[in-house]
This record gives sequence, C-alpha cells and structure tokens, in this order.
Amino acid sequence: MPKSPATLFFNLYCAAVFMFLVAPLLVVIPISFSASDYLQFPPPSYSTRWYVEYFSSPSWIDATWRSLKVAALTTVLATVLGTMVAFSLVRGRYPGKRLVEQLVTAPIIMPTIVYAVSAYSLFSTLGLTSRWEGIALAHTVQAIPLVVLVVASSLRTFDTALEQAARGLGASWSLAVWNVTVPHIRPALISGAFIAFVSSFDELVIAMFLSGINVTLPKKMFDNIIYEIDPTIAAVSVLQIALVTVSLACVWRFGANRTQNMSLR
Repeated sequence: MPKSPATLFFNLYCAAVFMFLVAPLLVVIPISFSASDYLQFPPPSYSTRWYVEYFSSPSWIDATWRSLKVAALTTVLATVLGTMVAFSLVRGRYPGKRLVEQLVTAPIIMPTIVYAVSAYSLFSTLGLTSRWEGIALAHTVQAIPLVVLVVASSLRTFDTALEQAARGLGASWSLAVWNVTVPHIRPALISGAFIAFVSSFDELVIAMFLSGINVTLPKKMFDNIIYEIDPTIAAVSVLQIALVTVSLACVWRFGANRTQNMSLR
C-alpha cells in the first residue's frame, strides 16, 4: 500500500531532523584525525597525533579514570536505591506516598546550578569537596529519579500474578521478587543503569563546583576549551561517542535479547 503524502512528508522531516542532530558527529570525527595544530575542517592532512597526545597525557588519563570511577559508583548507588524507591512507589501503601514521589522527582525539576551550589555548601562542611566520592554522591541524587521513572514504568506493566504464583508454591516474598520479578524487569534495570552512567559521565556543572583540582573528564574538556583549545578535545569526544555506542550495544545485548528469550519460553 503506497504511503500518503502526509506520511512521506513526516518521514522526510524526521530524517532531516536526525541528520541535523548527527551532523556535528560527522564533523568532529575527521577533526580528531587532523594533523593541524588547531581545530580545522576539513583537515589539511590526517594523523593520529591527537589520540597519541590523549593517551600519553597523564592529566587526560587521570580525568578519564576519575570520571569512570564516579560514573561507576553513581550507577551502582542510583540503580540499587532507585529500584528500591520504585518498588516503594508502585507497590507501597502508606501515608505521604504522594509527597515521597514529588521529593524523588525534585532533582529533575530543580535547575542544576541551584543544586550544585547547594551540594557545594553541604559537602564543604562534610569535607567531601575535591573528592571523587563526593561528586559520585551528588550525581547519585540526580540519577535516582531517572532510574525510578524507568523501573517504575516496568513494574506497573508487570503481571503480579506470576509473583503470586511463586509465593503460592512456597517462595518467600524476597525470593519471589528476586527470581520472578527482577528477571522480568531486567531490561528496565539495565536501561536505568545506563542512563545513570551516562548522566554522571557527561555531567559538568556539579563537577565544576565539587571537583577542585581533581577534575573529571567533562571539567578537563571545559578547561581545555577555555585555556588551550586543540584537536585533542575532538579525539576525546570521539572516544566518548565510542563509549556511548558500546554501552548502547550492551543494553541491546543484555536487555532486549533477554526479553526476547523470556517471551520464547
């Protein structure tokens, strides 16, 4: 059946928007292989010198490892705590539940700069500034609502009769949740963890207030743009794109495939 003009126009419009969003990526990749001493497109010649510069620079590598540690801790804390809060909001019956839901989503509504200033004021009294653990805790507060939204949505569509059947066969509530509910919402857990990881790894404003001399990778990139811009930042950007692509592939591999396998059973 031929497509209507309206459908064809909509598809072309979506394709144009997609290309507009992807276009910067198509520019930054050639620049990262430029042999020029400054950002230039198209590059006059090609070289891997800026990738070598990145991997041979202790400051860049230290910032990268620090961001990975921060993002990893944020992912673990936000996924565990966010999943517990999601169970509480979906399954719980207690006074003040509506208020708890609003408090959980507050970090999404609050401007990041306001939260960063508040976190700095609190963490400075606790001695957590200039420490990667403090940045991870601040990122966790912002990542928990994202995990809650994803996991709670999956829990609301989960058939609780399966969990009740497991309990009817003698399993305790915790055992039924671990062996029945958690495997079924696994794609949501993986997606929530991925969102938490990316939101922490790419976060800049909070890191500017809390990192001090122990800068994260986004803070290092910001400083590079301000003080000594060179194509190294393009190489770092390409590596970040590669990291996100690998993470998406992992989500598809361990999330979507798991759902298909369970449906076949």
